[in-house]
Amino acid sequence: MTGRRGYGAGLLLLQALLLTSCGPQPIAVTNTTAAATPDAPAPAIITPVAGPERSVLAFGDSLYAGYGLARGQSLPDAIQARLRAQGLNALIVNAGVSGDTTAAGRQRLSFALDNLKRKPDLVLLGLGGNDVLRQITPAETRANLAAMLGELRDRKIPVILTGMRAPPNLGADYVAAFDRIFPDLAKDYGATLYPFILDGVIGNRSLMQADSIHPNITGVARIADRLAPVVAERLKEGEL
Repeated sequence: MTGRRGYGAGLLLLQALLLTSCGPQPIAVTNTTAAATPDAPAPAIITPVAGPERSVLAFGDSLYAGYGLARGQSLPDAIQARLRAQGLNALIVNAGVSGDTTAAGRQRLSFALDNLKRKPDLVLLGLGGNDVLRQITPAETRANLAAMLGELRDRKIPVILTGMRAPPNLGADYVAAFDRIFPDLAKDYGATLYPFILDGVIGNRSLMQADSIHPNITGVARIADRLAPVVAERLKEGEL
């Protein structure tokens, strides 16, 4: 994967700025908007939205919450715009909270699910980046993610797991242990795996904010272009 050197440098910087750059933000659990932003336009060919509403819960950290971006520019917003442009009647509820570790996510998952209007048709689960920044042990990260995936499985909610990778500067042992978490758990719990949420974006300054770890609006659009088809396919499978 290109950009690994930039990823390592970015993480070194972010470790020093962790409390200020990735601290909790006042993000409420709200429905994302359907319209694309001017900087991240929906595809040119737009199909009228049809069919029953498909509800998606985007449950993650700052990469979902839209850290550093204007309202309506988050990754869930961008994905929803692309799904609706394809004619899918998709509504994404953004439950991203900046600064969340897997432990924090584990604590709030039940509350988030119980306070939705109805059971979601799909959950996007994206946590782990702040575990890396804090150098939480991979064993703890794995246990927290497994608990969340287990709860979602018990509730019979399909999952797309958007993975994270450890930067090489944390050492070969840590990297090997951490990077196995997401493919292992996706297999164990029957989740669809999107291996690395920042793939194709990290290390490219034109796609990243000044902190070198959060994508800018153009980077978000790049991720959404890649991730939206995965979400669409999983939603269509649920209709069968």
